[in-house]
Amino acid sequence: MRNEEQELVARAKAGDSDGFAGLVKLHQRRAYLVARAVVLTHEDAEDAVQDGFMRAYQALDRFDATQSFGAWVNRIVANAALDLSRRRKVRAADELSDTYASAFRDPAEDRELLERLQGALATLPERARAVLVLHDIEGFTHAEIGELLGIPGGTARSDLHHARRKLKMLLANLRA
Repeated sequence: MRNEEQELVARAKAGDSDGFAGLVKLHQRRAYLVARAVVLTHEDAEDAVQDGFMRAYQALDRFDATQSFGAWVNRIVANAALDLSRRRKVRAADELSDTYASAFRDPAEDRELLERLQGALATLPERARAVLVLHDIEGFTHAEIGELLGIPGGTARSDLHHARRKLKMLLANLRA
């Protein structure tokens, strides 16, 4: 994949729009996951990804081809998502699609749990929520999260600890 990425970068830098389109196709899913970890809604994540790729296209001449394009564009997308979140001050959690009811759980309980979790996540500061989602749901390492959010890896680790502690406190009285 690294060779394919390097070839696409070279083509894009040479002005080939298909080269940049290939880079978008190669990295759009991961970029969406990064953006979605920062913002609360699907629509805002899509906006952040679009804005991030636009910024990357405009700054392509400054990209160091010896580096990973994916890491570079994900950092730009994370910053775009943080900017968008700051501008909009989005705090309401988006609705998740209906899920199939489990034979062992009352669907109303699942909905209540989901609403409580979304509400608790929405109360966390943006960076804490981003670190928690990127690590615990998306599987990024502390170092990767630090790179994406522009913070030291140790700060990402500390933010994760504090976010988990706050979430545990907010969800302390849930039924098992």
